[in-house]
Amino acid sequence: MNYHTRFKKITVTSLVIFCLSIINIGQALAVSPKLFVFGDSLTAGYGLQNLDNSFPNKLAAKLKELGKDVEVIGAGVSGDTSTAANERLLWTLGDAKADNIQYAIIELGANDAFRAISPSQTKLALQEIIDKLSAQDIKIMLAGMYAPPNMGDEYEAEFAGVFKQLAETNDVLFYPFFLDGVAGDLSLNQADGIHPTPEGVDVIIVNIMPSLLELIE
Repeated sequence: MNYHTRFKKITVTSLVIFCLSIINIGQALAVSPKLFVFGDSLTAGYGLQNLDNSFPNKLAAKLKELGKDVEVIGAGVSGDTSTAANERLLWTLGDAKADNIQYAIIELGANDAFRAISPSQTKLALQEIIDKLSAQDIKIMLAGMYAPPNMGDEYEAEFAGVFKQLAETNDVLFYPFFLDGVAGDLSLNQADGIHPTPEGVDVIIVNIMPSLLELIE
């Protein structure tokens, strides 16, 4: 075997080894897609003695049970209005592409209604949240919220309409009411009648799962 033939074989072998190394490094660095749950006390697990029972953690367990390779990031802060959440979004989210955050659930609005914040202000803040998430190519589910009856029919109707309008305008997946099947049921809520018990969280997850699977699939 002459020198040039040996050199060629060594070069080809080295190239193959190099390519396989790159593939292995890429596989090692690959991370599961992530779901960013951005909300208030309803997703922060307010009042639950064990945060394993919070919505993000129970959701993560359910997705794993269903064989879905999606990690869940809980980013709920108790007491947040839509405006306050909007102000913290970017530093909470970080570099979504680097962290492989591909999906988001927006669960906000309850505190806006409790504080009688103008629906137009809520709409503006939620629109900015949607814009910021969309700018990082994140697929969004917008969860709707209802105002308490004591706010009056006019406010209640305008407030509920905000979420539907935003979903239609931005062409994002819409889940009409985050507390569907739980709100008003004393057996599924804590003593304050607002925040779900672990059993209430289970009901939320069962009800929201078909829409969530539509989002991630």
